[in-house]
This record gives sequence, C-alpha cells and structure tokens, in this order.
Amino acid sequence: YTLKFNSLCIEKKENCSHIGSFFVGPRKKFMDQLRQKTIVSSWNEWDPLKHVIVGKADGACIPAPEPALDAKVPEDSDMRGQFGPRPKEMVDKANELLDQFASQLEGRGIRVDRPTPMEFNQKTSTPDWQAETMFGCMPPRDVLLTVGKEILEATMSYRCRWFEYLCYRPLLQKYYDEDSEMRHEAAPKPRLTDHDYRQDYLSDKIGVQKRLEWTANKFFVTTEEEVLFDAADVLRFGKDLVVQHGFTTNLKGIDWLARHFPGHRVHTVNFPGDPYPIHIDATFTPIKPGLIMNNPQRRLPEEQREMFDKNGWEIIDSAQPAHNSPPPLCYSSVWLSMNVLVLDTKTVCVEKSEVYQAEQLDKLGMEVVEVDLRDAYAFGGGLHCCTADVYREGTCEDYFPIQ
Repeated sequence: YTLKFNSLCIEKKENCSHIGSFFVGPRKKFMDQLRQKTIVSSWNEWDPLKHVIVGKADGACIPAPEPALDAKVPEDSDMRGQFGPRPKEMVDKANELLDQFASQLEGRGIRVDRPTPMEFNQKTSTPDWQAETMFGCMPPRDVLLTVGKEILEATMSYRCRWFEYLCYRPLLQKYYDEDSEMRHEAAPKPRLTDHDYRQDYLSDKIGVQKRLEWTANKFFVTTEEEVLFDAADVLRFGKDLVVQHGFTTNLKGIDWLARHFPGHRVHTVNFPGDPYPIHIDATFTPIKPGLIMNNPQRRLPEEQREMFDKNGWEIIDSAQPAHNSPPPLCYSSVWLSMNVLVLDTKTVCVEKSEVYQAEQLDKLGMEVVEVDLRDAYAFGGGLHCCTADVYREGTCEDYFPIQ
C-alpha cells in the first residue's frame, strides 16, 4: 500500500498533499489492520515480547473441594472449607490491577489480548464426576503453551478447570484465521476419575514433614493413570523443553509432550523442598540465555544440573520474598516474588512490592519494570502466570548443544 502510494507521487511529480489527505483514512485503517494481524511464534521465555494474552478476574471462584485441589491447598490456608464466588471488591481490585498491567505492556508497544470469561459459579460435570464451581481465567499460562507456531491447550488436572480452555477459544480461533501457519492443538482431555489421584493425599492432616518426604520420593497426588499436565509446568529453551514432574504434571504427561514435540528435547525435573509442587514458574525462572534464578528452598538436584553446567549456564539463588505470607484467600506461595515476566534480555517486569527481587535483577543489569499485582495473586498467580505468549521475536535456537 505504501509503495503504491509513493509511486503515485513520484509518477505525478507534484505536491501530493491532497492525495495524502484523501488516503489518510483508508491508509490508517490499513496500517491498523496490518499491526493487528496475528503472528503466532514463541520459542523461549526471554526473546522480545510483542504479543501476549493477559488474564481477567471476572467471576472467579474459590473451587469446591476435589481430589486435585485438596492436596494443593496448604493445611493452614484460609481457603480451606470455602468455595464459591470470590468477594466482589477483590475481583474489582484484581481487574483494576490486571487492566493497569495490560496498559503498561501496551505502552511498551506490546499487543495485549484478553480472554472471554465464563459464568464460573456453576456446576459442571462429565459422566465421571461433578464439580460445584469452576475456577476463573486469570492465569492463561496454566492452560496455553506456545511452542513455535503452535498454541497447545493443556489437559489440566483439576476438575474445576476442565472447561477453562473455552475462555481462550475466541482468541485462538482468531489467531488461526489470521495466521495461516499457526497450529491450534489440544491435548487429550483426561477423564479425571478418582484413579488419577492418590487417596493418601485426601487427609486434612498430612503435615508438612510427611509432604516433604513424599515429594522428595516423587510420590505426588497425581498417578500415572492418564496423561496429565498444566502448561505452566513447561519452560521453553528453544530446542529444549524443561518440564516439572509434580502435583499437576505426571510422567505420562511429560512423555506425551515428548511424543508431541519430536523436534524438541524434553527434560524432566523436580524440586525437593517444595511440599506443594504445583507449577515451575515460582521455582525455576530463566532470565536470559545463560542465566536462571532458582528458588533457594527448592534447588534443582545436582544430577539434573548437568545439562546446564555443561553448556555454561549459571543457576543462581533467587532473592528472598518481601512478604512472609501470601495475600488473603491465596493458595500460591510467597515465592511468587520470582514469578516475573521477561520482556527481553534487558527488561523484566517485577511485582512492585517485591523489592528484594527487583534489587537483585537490577544488579544483574536488567531494567526493572514495577507492576502492582499483589492483590491479584489470589486469582491464579503472578506476572508470569497471568500472561501467555503469542509472539516473541526470534527463532528456535539450540542453547544446550552439549547433551
């Protein structure tokens, strides 16, 4: 369009101000459409972010008790025994913060899309089970995994989150229509019968010490009955995918990912020291090529560090959280402090109250963008959790040539 317009000016050899004024409307519309055309591509956690989904808190619920959830809610949590819609004032505050975060990203030239919330406060069922409520759509990172040109819907392992993918279908359909190379895939939906969960975890009084022993021995709440994984258990390192084996992702889920992405090397990791190993992104956080922050209470075992050590990657302890406890009605740990969103290899978003994490990243040479999000933590996590990549510049590279 621009070339045609410029050629017309040259051929006429005259002042084209009147032509410019004539074309300004259509040209602006064309350029707006061009900018909005979707390109799906993201190979890692640090290349320049250009298009992202940011979640919403509308209608979010505290889920009713179920086998997957009971094992993951800390025994002293104020959520125990509660379920149903979250307080309206909390929802409004969370949405205010999520909207502000979206505006901050847009102010940096990043395209932001939002999901379509459902009526989460309703019963759902399959022939195998019934759940009293659903969950919400604040953390798209849990559901959607972008690997290259593909966006994959995870199986999920909570019954209350079985239908959550529907909140993102309007966006995925749009991306599919606009990007002829985009692949929209969905992992096989599990039945989530009682056979998927270990009955040992149903007790209210297991105790932290027993939980630590079980998780150190890789005795998790999820069994190997079916393929189970959450997208937030996967970290992308170009040709390599690092996947946490824990409460939300089982070995069969990791095997399925390896079969589904045959061009990638898939590595299983686990982190002793975490009594509630839910997602990897408050434990192991890549910042840029060659540098990873690791939760000092949940260090990667020595035998699993070999790939990183051989290839010159530095794994450092993350700074301590600024808080001693999570916000009210939140089952995430205080280590959401390290749940940051990397915008590029020099820029990172950090929750504004997490001053120690911000200081550490500043000393590492990163520009720190402060984001107020703590009052939205209860709806599904931090800055990494509440986003899902659509497009990052860059290509698929091999960061671990020595295997």
